[in-house]
Amino acid sequence: MGSSKQQSAISKVTNLLQEWDKGSKVVRAKILIDFVRQNQNKTGPELEQEFAQAASLFLTRLTAWLRLTYMIGTSLNEQLRAISIFLSASSGHKFMAEFIEVGGVLTLLEIIGLKQAKEDDKLESLKCLQCVANAGRKYKELICESYGIRAVAECLAKAKSEETQDACRNLLLMLAQGNFKFEVQVYKGLIALLPCTSPKAQQMAAQSLRVVQPIVKSANPSIVEPLLNLLKTLHLEVQYEESSDIRQIRHHTISDSVIEKG
Repeated sequence: MGSSKQQSAISKVTNLLQEWDKGSKVVRAKILIDFVRQNQNKTGPELEQEFAQAASLFLTRLTAWLRLTYMIGTSLNEQLRAISIFLSASSGHKFMAEFIEVGGVLTLLEIIGLKQAKEDDKLESLKCLQCVANAGRKYKELICESYGIRAVAECLAKAKSEETQDACRNLLLMLAQGNFKFEVQVYKGLIALLPCTSPKAQQMAAQSLRVVQPIVKSANPSIVEPLLNLLKTLHLEVQYEESSDIRQIRHHTISDSVIEKG
């Protein structure tokens, strides 16, 4: 970058950061909307170039405002969408590390558990968590160590939209794959979802168990009773998934007598 262009970029970033620091909620929301619109699918180096090698200064402001306001929902959707730009940026490992260092994963998990949070906000938070999980095994372990399996499973059970439920299901599957330290915990979390009151969540849990069962190999005996109970459900789509699960677990080191006894 030539010196004149570099000076122009530095001036632009300085003005943006000053506008953010002095701005009202409305001003900040507009900055976030513009940022998301202009920076979709950019790589880490491209974001650094856009911010004159000072992108971290903007991310720091985003994460600080998120921690201060997520309980009351101020521009929460816009904040999460902006943060996801950084988390999803290829070759942007520095941004991921900076976000995690300030407790970003815990904040995302708290958002999906908030009763007052909007469904769209929970969905964006789940997308951010998927970005973290997609970064590799140590990041999956971090989510799990932060009680993420339980938080995501509870969100799946209580979610009001199928899109949010689907995001929860996909994240649980990500946490089970290539994550041997916690694959059994994900498996047990899915079993715990089977008796929940949402037929869609039951169906998704049963579908996911068919993916996770071959990963953990041995079937846990605790899976039998909830599966057999769900065969009595009036929801045919749930019945189908449960009968498929029962057929599968016969092949994974659990005696037929246990199944037949149920």
